[in-house]
Amino acid sequence: MSKDRTSVLVIAEAGVNHNGDLAMAKALVDAAAEAGADLIKFQTFKANRLASGTAQKASYQARNEDGVEGENQLAMLQRLELSEADHDALVAYCHNKGVHFFSTAFDMESLNYLRRLGLPRFKVPSGEITNLPYLRRIASFQRDVILSTGMASLGEIEAAIDAFETAGLPRSRLTVLHCTTEYPAPIEEVNLRAMLAIQAAFGVAFGYSDHTEGIDVPIAAVALGATVIEKHFTLDRTLPGPDHAASLEPSELTSMVRGIRRIEAALGSAVKRLTPSEAANRAVARKSIVAARPIAEGERFSEDNLTVKRPGTGLSPMRWDEVLSHKARRAFATDEEIVL
Repeated sequence: MSKDRTSVLVIAEAGVNHNGDLAMAKALVDAAAEAGADLIKFQTFKANRLASGTAQKASYQARNEDGVEGENQLAMLQRLELSEADHDALVAYCHNKGVHFFSTAFDMESLNYLRRLGLPRFKVPSGEITNLPYLRRIASFQRDVILSTGMASLGEIEAAIDAFETAGLPRSRLTVLHCTTEYPAPIEEVNLRAMLAIQAAFGVAFGYSDHTEGIDVPIAAVALGATVIEKHFTLDRTLPGPDHAASLEPSELTSMVRGIRRIEAALGSAVKRLTPSEAANRAVARKSIVAARPIAEGERFSEDNLTVKRPGTGLSPMRWDEVLSHKARRAFATDEEIVL
C-alpha cells in the first residue's frame, strides 16, 4: 500500500454474514470493534448485476445454505443484498464504534457508489481478477488497492497488475493477497509460501485472505511477512447462510487479532543486537577464565591451572589463547577470576 503502516492491517470480513439484516450487520460491527480489527468489510452488490438467472450456487454455498433447495445464485444474492441506505447507516455506525467501514464491490454501479462514499482503498475479490473493465475502473479511482488471487495463476496475477499499471495505477499502491477459494479451505491446499512467490515475482506488498478453519494459518502468514490479513467472521457459525460455517466466531476473532499483534511485535527488526532484557542476564549466563587450582605468582598459565566458569564478569573465554601466553602477575585462589 502507498501509505506506510507500522502494523498488520487486519480486515474482519463480515461479507454477507448479516443475512441481509441491518441489525445483524451492526452486531457484526460491534464484534469487529471489540476484537480490535482495523476494518470490517462487507460486500456491496446489486444482485441482478452480479449474477444471471442461470448462475448456480457454488458447491460450498449449496452445502452451507441449510436446506434452501432449488434456489439459484441470483435468488440467494437477492436475500443477502444491502441497500444504499443500509450502507450509509453502517458507515455511520462504524465511525461511532471506532472501526473503519470497508466493502468489496461486485459490479460497476456498486464500485461507483463506494467511490462516492470516499473510501481510501478498494478491494478486488478473487472472482474479479480477470474482469478487465472492473480493474480499469478501480484503477481510475487512484486509491490503494487490495487484490485477492484465489483461483489465479501467476500469469493471471501479472495480467491484473499490468492492467492496473496501464490504467495509471502504480504497483506501489497494490497489496496482493494469496488466497485459496474454498470454504473452508483444505489445510493441505493453503500453500502459504505462494505469498513469497508473489512478492518475489512482482515486487509488491503481500498478504493473505484466509478461508481455513481456526486462526493458526493467518497468524503464520504474519510470521512470513504478510502485511494484510483478511478473515471471515460471524456471530454464530450455525446460522444459515453461505459463509457462516467457514467463519470465526467473535471470541475466535479476538484471539486471532491478539495473536497477530503478538507475532508482529515478536518479529521486531532485522538487527541482531543485545536487548535490554538480555543485558541483565549476560553476566549470569556467560563464563570467565578462572583459576582451576591455586596459582602461584610467576607461574605460567596453562590448560592445567585454568578453567572456565560462571559468572561472565571477568576475562572472556574467547581470550583463552592470549591468557596462555602470560605468567601470573600475582597469586590466584581456586575459582578466582584471572586478570592479566
